[in-house]
Amino acid sequence: MVSLVTGASSGIGEATARLLAGEPGAQLVLVARREERLRALADELGGATIIAVDLTDAGAPAVVAEAVEHRHGRLDLLVNNAGAAWRGRFAEAGWENARRHMELNFDAPVRLTEALLPILRRSAPSSIVNVSSTAGRVSRGNSGGYSASKFALAGWSDALYAEERPHGVHVGLVLPGFVSTEGFPQRELRDRRRTRWALSTPERVAQAIIEAGPGGKPERYVPRAYRLAAMARALVPGLVRRATAGSGLTPKTVGDETRSDD
Repeated sequence: MVSLVTGASSGIGEATARLLAGEPGAQLVLVARREERLRALADELGGATIIAVDLTDAGAPAVVAEAVEHRHGRLDLLVNNAGAAWRGRFAEAGWENARRHMELNFDAPVRLTEALLPILRRSAPSSIVNVSSTAGRVSRGNSGGYSASKFALAGWSDALYAEERPHGVHVGLVLPGFVSTEGFPQRELRDRRRTRWALSTPERVAQAIIEAGPGGKPERYVPRAYRLAAMARALVPGLVRRATAGSGLTPKTVGDETRSDD
């Protein structure tokens, strides 16, 4: 199985690559910006195709598609994992904050998927997994740009699932809650005993990605209990708004903000 993982040099992407590498006959395509990190991971895993690109560059999707076509000729799994968060309230951060979130968290996976879709269709049955966030179902203050981009990714994933199902391409969605990674250390939660329970790990998200890709599941929350927040948002939106109004903490964005597609 040929699998492509974006944001593969650390965190969820790296954990996903490690999990996939354990599958018989696995062939990996690792995409991120830091070539040295990708090369080290590829060597550790026994070999992989590495593509060091910035996915927001105009020509990046074509570069990735050409490499996949030339080196493998097929693609069985695309994991759109790369993303970032920069906290800021709209009155201060403005449209620019929303723009940069949309550019990386929504536009980049859409553009990459467009470039790779012909290969995925030709390789069917195949899968796409888009890594959104619980913040893509329930938004909080101080992170509107991030939530907007993840809401967009979730909505587009639902439509893409319906459109590509007849072509044999499954589209799954993974919605992590708080995950401690290099890019998102989650210090505010990790340092408090009463909130540590809410943290998950990249390895658990990686397992959910497999379930939502080759496993054929429509979506997975990590931890699974986070789906209750999404259900509450749909059933009692006023209550959820009041409950979240006093906090700017957002899944995957607590602590330091940085790009996770390095």
